[in-house]
Amino acid sequence: MSVKESIERAWNDRTMLQQEAVLKAVASVISQLDNGSIRVAEPPTMEGEEWVVNDWIKKAILLYFVSQKMNEQEVGIFTFHDKIPLKTTFARQGVRVVPPAVARYGSFQAPGVILMPSYVNIGAYIGERTMIDTWATVGSCAQIGKDVHLSGGVGIGGVLEPPQATPVIIEDGAFIGSRCIVVEGARIGKRAVLGAGVTITGSSKIIDVTSEDAKEYRGFVPADSVVIPGSYTKQFPGGSFQVPCALIIGKRKASTDLKTSLNDALRENNVSV
Repeated sequence: MSVKESIERAWNDRTMLQQEAVLKAVASVISQLDNGSIRVAEPPTMEGEEWVVNDWIKKAILLYFVSQKMNEQEVGIFTFHDKIPLKTTFARQGVRVVPPAVARYGSFQAPGVILMPSYVNIGAYIGERTMIDTWATVGSCAQIGKDVHLSGGVGIGGVLEPPQATPVIIEDGAFIGSRCIVVEGARIGKRAVLGAGVTITGSSKIIDVTSEDAKEYRGFVPADSVVIPGSYTKQFPGGSFQVPCALIIGKRKASTDLKTSLNDALRENNVSV
């Protein structure tokens, strides 16, 4: 029986967690998540394809929670009491970790990642050279690309259940401004820039106001977009009120390198970060 088959069968019959072979299968999945050899969601390999969610891996994470016992861990002056151990392979993976940053075992950080005092949950994947800034959080199974910057206080939501649900995805080169919130499986396209305080949920209205014919997206920010907080008028039984949305007000320039493009985008569109 393959590891995937073991996970699927144990998901439908939890009594199988009493079998040593099944426990080993679950543990092997978490180990592979930890070293980056598998991931909860896989990016498209060709233009026009979509991200693929490996729901059986999310099931393995949930089964891992069920099968693990609470354990006390001491790290310097700190004491933790949890089912999931902390990650300990940063030096081997070439990751810089600034105290008191915490990443759970079963999350992956690629070489060149910098974790300022922040938190990364199990199942998360963080690509090369990405900066997770101070007090930013990366939720369970979130997929963060390479060369991304999550600014101070950014909240990236976790998505474990239902297993088939798409996790939050931040694609390569994106810049997420201070105190932004991205949750509910929302996806931020490559090199997009979110100004400070933008909230994107799976159902958020994201309105492109760069032309007379405003185009609307839901839970998805197209590549190279520059986004700021906005609002629109919605009618309720009690009257008309302003409801939050996000506004696409410009594009990053494709003619310059990423750093220059980012600076130009921020200056030209007066975006706070």
